[in-house]
Amino acid sequence: MRIQSANFSKSAVRLSECPPSDLPEFAFIGRSNVGKSSLINLLTKQEGLARVSKTPGRTREINFFKINAAWGLVDLPGYGYAKVSKSQRDQFNEFVSEYLLERENLCGAFVLIDSRHTPQKIDLAFVSWLIEAELPFALLFTKTDKSKPKEVKKNVGLFLEAMKEFSDGAPVFMETSASTGDGRKEVLGFIEAAIERF
Repeated sequence: MRIQSANFSKSAVRLSECPPSDLPEFAFIGRSNVGKSSLINLLTKQEGLARVSKTPGRTREINFFKINAAWGLVDLPGYGYAKVSKSQRDQFNEFVSEYLLERENLCGAFVLIDSRHTPQKIDLAFVSWLIEAELPFALLFTKTDKSKPKEVKKNVGLFLEAMKEFSDGAPVFMETSASTGDGRKEVLGFIEAAIERF
């Protein structure tokens, strides 16, 4: 798939503000600072499309992008950031879950997992929720350039092993790096195949 155009559409802080669309849509979500914005910029080859911040939790709304005027890419707020009140956190979580459960043109979610770490409870809990809700998803292990390949392989394996407690089958997963471009072709190929089934 070639990206010929990528444009910011709108930000929303509640479901009713989300732009109406019948185009297939793909959501990106993960813990704060996992590299969502960097990966979106890599996929679209537009460095400033999604705002990258060194401060975890800066994305507090849902950001919509239109790609090739044919499909949508959605940057969801990171979960697990600490510098907001519990009520704010609950409000964000409710908004995100509403979007994931009720957005009719959503094809699936990409859950970003930091490959530098062993399995984190918050990531496993979110993936478990997606499975329970019967929402399609794929795992993207990010920042693979930051560790030795052996370490990445070990952490990916540990995460997949931990998932066996609540998942019957193995998930679709890809390894990515916004710095080296690894995984870009695979992610876009996955999106292209999903669009054909939409």
